Formats: sequence, structure tokens, C-alpha cells
Amino acid sequence: MSDATFTFRVDESLKSEFSSAAKNRDRNAAQLLRDFMRDFVQQQQEAAAHDAWFHRQVQIGLDSANAGNLIQSAEVEAEFAAKRAATRRRLEASAE
Repeated sequence: MSDATFTFRVDESLKSEFSSAAKNRDRNAAQLLRDFMRDFVQQQQEAAAHDAWFHRQVQIGLDSANAGNLIQSAEVEAEFAAKRAATRRRLEASAE
């Protein structure tokens, strides 16, 4: 791994407070900044992967609907009404 220098301007008081906070955690400012950068890159990669997964799932749903693989709303409502009734029965039985 080759090292590179990352230079940026920051308010002197913020730099001082950050350095003190880092020292209180037995770290130096550069170590914390590298950690923050790694975490940020990882979060962005995870968000991108989730977005790609989500778009694939939406496309699968659209393709399925366009192919005519649909369920009537009345059928869905009936199925979930039965599930709600079963849940209520279980809750009432456990309350007794």
C-alpha cells in the first residue's frame, strides 16, 4: 500500500479540540481521520450495494407484473384477514 498525503484547511480551534479528543482515546488525529475515511467509504459501498439490490428487486417485480403474474387485491385482503384473525386468536389464548 502506498501512502498519500491528504491536506485540507480546518479552523485552528477545531483542530486543537479534535487532537485533544483523539489523545484522550489514545489515538492521534491522523489515525482517527483514517478510521473515519474507511468507515465512510464502507458505508458508501454498502449503500450502493443495497441500491443495486433494491433496483434488481423492483425490476423483478415489474417483469413479473408485466408477464401477468398478478394476484387480485381481494385474494390478498382475504389472506391477510385470515392471518390477522389467527394472530388475534393466539393473543387471546395467551392472555387467558
